[in-house]
Amino acid sequence: MERVILHCDLNCFFASVELLSHPDLREVPMAVCGDPESRHGIILAKNEPAKRLGVVTAETIWQARKKAPGLVLLPPHHDLYRHYSHLVNEIYGQYTDLVEPFGIDESWLDITGSMHLFGGDGKVVADAIRARVKRELGLTLSVGVSFNKVFAKLGSDYKKPDATTVISRDNWQEIVFPLPVGDLLFVGKAAQSVLRQYGVTTIGQLAQCPTDMLETLFGKSGLQLHEYACGLECSPVRPQNEQEPIKSVGNGTTFCRNLTRWDEVKTGVSLLADSVAMRLRRHGLDCGGVQVLIRDANFKNISRQKQLSTPTHLMKDIYRAALELMEGAWKAPNPIRMITVTAIHLLPLGEGCEQLDLLSANAPQKKEKQEKLEGAMDAIRHKFGKDAIAFGTATSKIIREESEE
Repeated sequence: MERVILHCDLNCFFASVELLSHPDLREVPMAVCGDPESRHGIILAKNEPAKRLGVVTAETIWQARKKAPGLVLLPPHHDLYRHYSHLVNEIYGQYTDLVEPFGIDESWLDITGSMHLFGGDGKVVADAIRARVKRELGLTLSVGVSFNKVFAKLGSDYKKPDATTVISRDNWQEIVFPLPVGDLLFVGKAAQSVLRQYGVTTIGQLAQCPTDMLETLFGKSGLQLHEYACGLECSPVRPQNEQEPIKSVGNGTTFCRNLTRWDEVKTGVSLLADSVAMRLRRHGLDCGGVQVLIRDANFKNISRQKQLSTPTHLMKDIYRAALELMEGAWKAPNPIRMITVTAIHLLPLGEGCEQLDLLSANAPQKKEKQEKLEGAMDAIRHKFGKDAIAFGTATSKIIREESEE
């Protein structure tokens, strides 16, 4: 039986939730943004009037105000967004038990086995869901209907707001092939830049590329992109209670001011490594490698990674590896705007092979001591909050947690 997959994408989600409390702003340019004073002053979401003036997500506030001088700015309320996301997914769950959230405002639904209960047609079900969400929650969404997840997502992006687009076996090449290659899932700016050098700017051109060329350019992910472009993607919709295995654990931070001194960098890396290690233990994982990403004042990114001799979940090990990477990638006083520390090559706690330190007879005792120390810190944080205790003289005055991966 041909699968029927929906991709439901809430329109201007953060802004739409805010407008429920500010209906007077519906017809004027409005955006939800971070705090400019903490250098998180970017646009998180915008309403349709702001969108029509060219305001885009992730641009700075000053850029947005150049396009829309009268732009009304509202602070974000993330608890409220999570609440409405839960309510929307509860509605989806009344049509199928195969609902896979993709971020806070998007979900895939596999309605293949339940569609006959709601009219027997994917578009009919999609339109019914859109009507219910609008009627019961006051929010709109766009829905893509297709035979796989990638094309369903292309469908939800194809026509906005509050619309249903069907990409079927009969019309998919007509709709998909002319689209910009960047519209395809997981084709980011870096991949677009590489493909552009070879004259590939549309999904149709990507589908016609030799697979060996794409594998040379992007490795295994190049073959995956080719499958996506050719309509061969077939991954299942994972129910909410079936979490995909965690592939990395990372924390990234934009600093309240640019870092130019090594002692500041060490403080920032210490706090990030501590957070990553704590989350690894919470998930019952070790990491076999560490990656750092540095963003300078001009928004240029530098990424480095290294393999560890022994898998670990300890802050001390992650911190040491991250500092070694920083030393090789950064020279003071080049200003640093953001640092991300990520634990990679994950495996279940204790399953990795440990390489013994022949030069240190008491290495096992030192590790056991560190285990007890970090375990005790976890217990204190669990009881009194994550900011209750930190390593050494580390201070969070220069740092504000921005994202977790």
